[in-house]
Amino acid sequence: MTFRTMRARTSLLATGALLSGAAFAADAPATATFDLAGGNLMAVLRPSAGENKTDEDLRPYGKVSLVLEDGREVEVETSWYRYLGDMHIRLVFDGPQKMQSASPEDLARLRLDPQGAVQLAVANLRRVYGEPQARPWTGGLMQVQGRASDLSSSYFLDREFWLAQQALHPQGLVAAVPRHGGLVYAPADDAQAVERLRFSAVALYAGSPRGRVSSALYLFKDGRWSVFQPPLAH
Repeated sequence: MTFRTMRARTSLLATGALLSGAAFAADAPATATFDLAGGNLMAVLRPSAGENKTDEDLRPYGKVSLVLEDGREVEVETSWYRYLGDMHIRLVFDGPQKMQSASPEDLARLRLDPQGAVQLAVANLRRVYGEPQARPWTGGLMQVQGRASDLSSSYFLDREFWLAQQALHPQGLVAAVPRHGGLVYAPADDAQAVERLRFSAVALYAGSPRGRVSSALYLFKDGRWSVFQPPLAH
């Protein structure tokens, strides 16, 4: 793990406790500066508590309330998009210590629509933190990792990787994204492994209250994701 990654681990969006419309803490001090170039754009997955979106269409979150360090509350437009199940995507700019949310104006400046921005963010993730690696985990399950553990969940968005895995498992893959540093999957036709995944995902989700992403299971088949098992009721 690089020094840059270790520093970033402690500050990956202090805005992680988003609940629709709720106020959240600023993720970078006003004096912080970020490289807002397209090559620095990243995408992270965060929870959307109580939701269960059934398609992959990106839908803007809209305005959210931001509490500044001096206690003032402001409304801002962010490049956050409801994605799938109980997850949403945040487009951010990577920094040596923190990440800063991108704005719709940033995407316009970079001449990117949301889908193009996610594709660029995945390419940047691969370039900066390495291509995803699938490694045996336990009980027939596979774990996906790169060089930054807290960004492992972002590889859920790497369609090239999942298409390669599906070529090995034509019946599809069932995946869990319980936390920032957790992305685990099993072949859909391995009933025992899928059952282990159900229990493992619940344990990982329950054990990571501050780093949770999703309580659902997802199926990758025919080149797309769908909800395999709905999120837990909250």
